[in-house]
Amino acid sequence: MSTTAVTPLSTADAETLLTAARRAAESAGVTVSVTVLDAGGHLLAFRRDDRAVLISGETSTRKAYTALQLNAPTADLVDLVKPDGPFHSLPTALDRPLLFIAGGLPVHRDGRLIGAIGVGGGAPEQDHGFAATAIEELSR
Repeated sequence: MSTTAVTPLSTADAETLLTAARRAAESAGVTVSVTVLDAGGHLLAFRRDDRAVLISGETSTRKAYTALQLNAPTADLVDLVKPDGPFHSLPTALDRPLLFIAGGLPVHRDGRLIGAIGVGGGAPEQDHGFAATAIEELSR
């Protein structure tokens, strides 16, 4: 079995993600917070726009953490935690900052999970779009 090392998410990568997400939000006229975590869940980059709602800093971080831990876009998880969903008790079962609102995306390189980005401050669908735009920019 061959194992190939995957380059981890760097601070330069994190800045690329942060800048691209903020640029996408700015062009949509939305003020946001952006959080980038590495594969271990450690903060690599964070930025809250001056006029973004204060809670967006917390929501962006929790969205990134959730996307990282479950290796899935938070938008895909929303229905799973509804009262009749299979993960209904997950948000309260763990002493962890999970948040099942669109705007968090895992970041992959060569098919391997290397980190996550979370965006908060806009409508959930907007936040998801800003994060997706950032990942597209990183993959260029």
